[in-house]
Amino acid sequence: MQELAAMPGVEYIAGGATQNSIRVAQWLLQVPGATSYMGCVGDDEFAQKMKHTAAKDAVNVKYMVDPAAATGTCAVCIVGGERSLVANLAAANNFKVDHVKKPENWACVESARVIYSAGFFITVSPESIQATAQHAAAHDKVYCMNLSAPFIMQVPPFKKALMEALPYVDYVFGNENEAAAFAESENWDTKDIAEIALKISRMPKQNGSRGRTIVITQGAQPTAVAVNGKVTLYPVTPLPKEKLVDTNGAGDAFVGGFLSQLVCGKTIEECIRAGNYAAHVIIQRSGCTFPETPDFTWG
Repeated sequence: MQELAAMPGVEYIAGGATQNSIRVAQWLLQVPGATSYMGCVGDDEFAQKMKHTAAKDAVNVKYMVDPAAATGTCAVCIVGGERSLVANLAAANNFKVDHVKKPENWACVESARVIYSAGFFITVSPESIQATAQHAAAHDKVYCMNLSAPFIMQVPPFKKALMEALPYVDYVFGNENEAAAFAESENWDTKDIAEIALKISRMPKQNGSRGRTIVITQGAQPTAVAVNGKVTLYPVTPLPKEKLVDTNGAGDAFVGGFLSQLVCGKTIEECIRAGNYAAHVIIQRSGCTFPETPDFTWG
């Protein structure tokens, strides 16, 4: 990583799946400090760079600092618009629920209308997921989670933590591969994305004030949304191949765009439109980056 850092033209982005989504939501909202993010970093140069870039994006970050570990890093190799990632999670693996429960941090949870976590966080602190998800259910707030990767469903301890969280989840995001892995882990005899989305939406739910919404992206194919016993397919505007720069962060950007409208009480249609817009912007740039201001037209 130090060899890469010494190369000319290196860009530093405050990344990680959840942080990418929050940065994009913040970008679309254009209200400084409208979003907050918690994660764990080390006490080193990379942590300072992350704090600087997150602050530049106007995200209110509440990092836990573990001086005994290095800040997590991820090297990205891009060839022909497709990406390969090599991650060193390091301090990111050391987040503890005690950090969430600190009064100054729990205040962010209490003031939030929407709470989001990637499924990757299941491997780090399921206790933090339970604390925030149960708070959301008890106070009629919206809790969102991403399936994130097939291995979350395929590794028994991670699947167990996911299923323990699911009753509190109002919105589930995922892609077609993650949806298929979920179905397989439940021994459902189907590979039909619409059917899988419906089945997940009908699983037991703690907060009965709203149905669970399942949002499954399928690359350039229509996005499937299941809610209230119905599946709707939303088309994706195709991007000419010559405009594709980097797919890294496209899924995270979609979620960020979606959340920016969800927190404002917009319809599913508007949430999807903003998600597609954000993903379109990100894949035409290097990394999960965006221009200073969006040209998205709010509905």
